[in-house]
Amino acid sequence: MSSQSYMERAEQAVLHTYNRYPVVLDHGKGVYLYDVDGKEYLDFGAGIAVCALGYSNQAYKDVIREQSEKLLQTSNLFYNVPAMEAGEKLLRASGMDKVFFTNSGTEAMEGAIKAAKKYAYLKDGHTDHEIIAMQHSFHGRSMGALSVTGNAHYREPFEPLLPGIRFAEFNDFGSVLEQVTEKTCAIIMETVQGEGGIYPADKTFFRKVRELCDEKDILLILDEVQCGMGRTGYMFAWQAYGIEPDIMTCAKALGCGVPIGAFVLNRKTAENSLVSGDHGTTYGGNPFVCAVAGKVFDIFEEEKILEHVQKITPYLEQKLNQLVEEYDFLTERRGMGLMQGLVVSGRPVGEIVSKALENGLVLMSAGADVLRFVPPLVITEEHIDEMIRRLRMSF
Repeated sequence: MSSQSYMERAEQAVLHTYNRYPVVLDHGKGVYLYDVDGKEYLDFGAGIAVCALGYSNQAYKDVIREQSEKLLQTSNLFYNVPAMEAGEKLLRASGMDKVFFTNSGTEAMEGAIKAAKKYAYLKDGHTDHEIIAMQHSFHGRSMGALSVTGNAHYREPFEPLLPGIRFAEFNDFGSVLEQVTEKTCAIIMETVQGEGGIYPADKTFFRKVRELCDEKDILLILDEVQCGMGRTGYMFAWQAYGIEPDIMTCAKALGCGVPIGAFVLNRKTAENSLVSGDHGTTYGGNPFVCAVAGKVFDIFEEEKILEHVQKITPYLEQKLNQLVEEYDFLTERRGMGLMQGLVVSGRPVGEIVSKALENGLVLMSAGADVLRFVPPLVITEEHIDEMIRRLRMSF
């Protein structure tokens, strides 16, 4: 069957909430994807920063097969060993105290919001607490996560959303201070803004926000769904700053393809927020996805993924900086690790993304004017050179 036939069938069956690219992907190997017609694509999108290990990693495939033959689902009415082991590895990697496994990053954010509200409620018995979020942020599309997403275009059709959400400017501490009231219970932000345009947190801004939270007993919630799990060269991006959150959300590369997320709490928050009956999930933390997530941590360690990202990042930055010097319509490179963006001026970003796809290169945009580079974390210098060559053909 042709790609066109598959796409027509999909449009008949699946609700059209995505403007998909006209490609029907079939399989992947290494850092390459292949469509149903056999065309090869160099992947610098990684399923929106999910497929950190690329495709067909043997140890990853083995654990999927092994666990699928044992047990997929038990519900959380029972203990299961893979959840325990994955939880231990996540806590060891983060240095935090308790974890709750979810099915996605959006669900992780929902849980983080609930934990923050419960923490504040236990302090004063009030239910009118406020949360400060950042403009241009993205935290998900469910009602709670959407409420703290800093893009009015996403929010407006679904209002009223959660009350008491105030928006500040990312990397502007004065803007944050202006939003603080006696009702503020949490400040939510991405350590590196992804959808908003690849903006890393400024070190001074980050430190001042943490100090403010400590001073006023406000919880700092860091969204590491896209920038976490090794993408910046640290397991979690906040570790590069030496500043710890009270609650962290993660997902995407936590499972490298299987649907799993988590929110993770420090001791103070874990001991003074959610208790039995406050939160739950049917599929979250099931033995299948947790066996895979646990193996992801093992592979990261065995294959020295963090060290590789730290080593390969300067080469990618150098090559992207050269493009900025060479092309007038590329005005800036910004990012951390293998989460990079090129700012485009005077040309539609979508046009470049589409042309790159024609040339066998998977890229994505971020915000209105940024080319986003979030490849599998296992790329080599040769893959970067090939990406640059295909990208030049697309300008």
